Amino acid sequence: MYPDRPLFEAFERISSRRSVKAMDLEEPGPDTESLNSILDSALRVPDHGKLGPWRLVIFQHDDRAAFGDILAARWQALYPDANEAQIRFEQQRFLRAPAVIAVISERQAGHKIPEWEQILSAGAVCQNLLVAASLAGFAAQWLTEWYTYDEYIQSLFNIGDHEDIAGFVYLGSANKKPDERARPDNQTRIQRWRQPS
Repeated sequence: MYPDRPLFEAFERISSRRSVKAMDLEEPGPDTESLNSILDSALRVPDHGKLGPWRLVIFQHDDRAAFGDILAARWQALYPDANEAQIRFEQQRFLRAPAVIAVISERQAGHKIPEWEQILSAGAVCQNLLVAASLAGFAAQWLTEWYTYDEYIQSLFNIGDHEDIAGFVYLGSANKKPDERARPDNQTRIQRWRQPS
């Protein structure tokens, strides 16, 4: 039988998973072994055609501050009247969490696998990062903020014509679980197929 047994503890963890705001993440972040396990799990996604239509860019340690300097300079170029507090905020964006992972959607245009399915695969990587982080005992948030869509920032990731940044996943620890938020009633989102009469 595959899978050979249910994992009720994992099921319970996934069922109660919450994103933790990046500003609320703190040390410790995942060590090398934990991060590698999270990344390996994240890439176990449906991938029609075995295209691997995604890639990951990891920011840790001093890389976070260096990228923050780039964000601050870009913000200042976009908004010359920005005040010091705004520039400092941009400079410290990636310092909000011990690790930040950029997920790049790398689609192949004109392939027999529709681009929409390739995009969904990259989205699945983001979701798997959140779930794997939770199962590994860490908190996470998937964000798409202004720099995700900025052409200059995209150029630093060598974004091509059929690529996009699917988002940035912030990883760290949280000292408490966030309050539950209002969610749609599941039964309003689930229906059973009925053949048209």
